[in-house]
Amino acid sequence: MAVTPTPPPEPAPEAQRTRLLANGRRQPEKVRVPRSASGRYAVVPGEAAPPARRKGKVIRYVVEVERGLPFDPREFADEVHRTLNDPRSWGFRFKRVSRGPVRIRVSLSSPALTDRRCLPLRTQGTLSCWNGERAVINAVRWNQGVPGYRGDVASYREYVVNHEVGHGLGHGHVPCPGPGRRAPVMLQQTKSLYGCRPNAWPSPKR
Repeated sequence: MAVTPTPPPEPAPEAQRTRLLANGRRQPEKVRVPRSASGRYAVVPGEAAPPARRKGKVIRYVVEVERGLPFDPREFADEVHRTLNDPRSWGFRFKRVSRGPVRIRVSLSSPALTDRRCLPLRTQGTLSCWNGERAVINAVRWNQGVPGYRGDVASYREYVVNHEVGHGLGHGHVPCPGPGRRAPVMLQQTKSLYGCRPNAWPSPKR
């Protein structure tokens, strides 16, 4: 007697296949971030050149990731580089290096190391900061984003890099210009949007 072949499984429902989408963007998968890791940074090796066909001052920077965090250091470095060299960012040409003099260090850090590196600022395990020459990016925020971004962690990541590096470029905090208006990137959006709409960029497209 002939055996009827088993049909292939049905594809996952659309809601399941797109569950990592928010604001029209594919979102990073969540991981489990420890409260503390090794407490020591490792510089991401290699270099990444700035855009060749663009004018602007070249700023050398380094990316480092605390050892023991559940993130791929090269993927983190690539995201930072893409963000800083986006036309909507600060208008400079950022060159990532692994040695030599740098103006900025972008450092992915556990909450415990963030709290230490940000002193005397109080980050309470939840915020990121700029301190000295370092943009200290809290790994919990990198992983989860904030409620105001409504699940759009990808855009929040762009915001937190632009915001903290913005401090390194000499920019201070600014208030929300009015309810429903686009938030300035130097608004403390991690704490609250204060009635503004989320915005990750210094020079967003209109």
